Amino acid sequence: MISPHSTYETLRQLADSWGLLAMVVTFTVFALWPFRPGASQRNHDAAMSIFKEDDNG
Repeated sequence: MISPHSTYETLRQLADSWGLLAMVVTFTVFALWPFRPGASQRNHDAAMSIFKEDDNG
C-alpha cells in the first residue's frame, strides 16, 4: 500500500512537470487560435457583430 506522503510527492512531481507542460501547450493553442489561416473573416464578423442591430445610421 502506498503511503499518503508518497502519493502526495508523486502527484506534486507530476504536476510540476507534465502539468506545467500541459498549461503551456494549452496557453499557446489558445493564444494562436485567432491567427490560424481562414479565421480572418470569422474574427471580423465577431468584431462587427455588436453593430448589427445599430439603428443610428
